[in-house]
Amino acid sequence: MPDAGLPVRFGWFLVPDAADPQGLVAEGRLAERAGFDLIGIQDHPYQRRYLDTFTLLATLATATERIGLFPDVASLPLRHPAMLAKAAASVDLLSGGRFELGLGAGAFWDAIAAMGGPRRAPGEAVEATEEAIGLLRRLWSDERSVRFEGRHYRVAGVKPGPAPAHPIGIWVGAFGPRMLALIGRLADGWVPSSPYVPPERLAAAQARIDDAAAGAGRDPAAIRRLYNISGRIGPGGGGFLDGPAGQWVEQLLSLVTEAGMDTFVLWPSESPARQLELFAAEVAPALREAVAAHRGGG
Repeated sequence: MPDAGLPVRFGWFLVPDAADPQGLVAEGRLAERAGFDLIGIQDHPYQRRYLDTFTLLATLATATERIGLFPDVASLPLRHPAMLAKAAASVDLLSGGRFELGLGAGAFWDAIAAMGGPRRAPGEAVEATEEAIGLLRRLWSDERSVRFEGRHYRVAGVKPGPAPAHPIGIWVGAFGPRMLALIGRLADGWVPSSPYVPPERLAAAQARIDDAAAGAGRDPAAIRRLYNISGRIGPGGGGFLDGPAGQWVEQLLSLVTEAGMDTFVLWPSESPARQLELFAAEVAPALREAVAAHRGGG
């Protein structure tokens, strides 16, 4: 996927640690003041040290004013699409249309099964995600009643509502070939993480998404490409996203112009408050300038 020319955006990966709930709200407000565009929150309901992701998203919806919010990514096996549609629409309304739905097919299957969720084989996870995407969109629609009989999900006369404040995007976090093809056919965005999909693997994954989109008659450029990144801004280093701000700008610029990524969600490997400040002051504005210069031929 070449550079689609979309505005470059920046997200903050907020870890839902239950030890300091009010600190999480303060951190979300700090990310907003610093100019971040999004807050992403991982969804691991089986993690005893974490708050419930959707409860925290709803809290941030009323504690912030501008910044976008999304689960990064919601655990589909533990969140039935009918309830997920209701929760997503609710947070979108509470936030005034600032919510998008990051969606994951499932991981950590032992933990999911321990909570009573299904243990799905890879092919089943792809099927369930496809069913869920179609069902979610119907449950956000103006249909009077929704009936659906799938292999993994069934609803019998659900009345959709409330309607979300804006058309909610579905951003899928996945990296397997069948899931990448599904993203190209059906999703509004792709959310890989750098530890699982390092930069050298992005091009092949993007090509699979783009080919599937074109085969389905969709414009590949309409699919957003978000990248969860982890690293450290500071002296020394030298590896991927481990070094001074200038190195970050150079490496992220190539991900925009060559790999086609348009949004970066930061999960720092140390000193979150300080890294948030450094990224907002020294990386984000410089990268935006570098992207503008590249696109303008400067």
